[in-house]
Amino acid sequence: MPAETTPRAFAEQGRRDTRQRRVLREHLADTDAFVTAQQLFEDLRARGDKVGLATIYRTLQAMTEAGEVDTVRTVEGENIYRMCGPRHHHHLVCRSCGRTVELDGPSVETWAARAADDHGFSDVTHIVELFGVCSACTEARDR
Repeated sequence: MPAETTPRAFAEQGRRDTRQRRVLREHLADTDAFVTAQQLFEDLRARGDKVGLATIYRTLQAMTEAGEVDTVRTVEGENIYRMCGPRHHHHLVCRSCGRTVELDGPSVETWAARAADDHGFSDVTHIVELFGVCSACTEARDR
């Protein structure tokens, strides 16, 4: 995760980097888990930061489009967000606590390229996300 986050999403779209946007970006930089917009809203409110839910959604969308934030759709259909590194990677996400591990997937890359070639496709992209329960949540559940 980058030590210093840059407001690319706002500079590229001609938007001001407001206090609310900075607070949201800083909060995302401090967490390793994927979170929902609603969780961000509640976390920021609990800390005393007044950021509207609509501002959170707009900011997350701008940051996603600028490549500053990764978004994943859960099996329930909800978007979750996380500030990740710039390289191509996949995620292993705990369904219970949201803890996330970034995965390099050379075998996935090889498989995707082979599948595309076998079927005459080019310029193929892919999204691979794995969901499970982390060891800490498994231990807590088993107690």
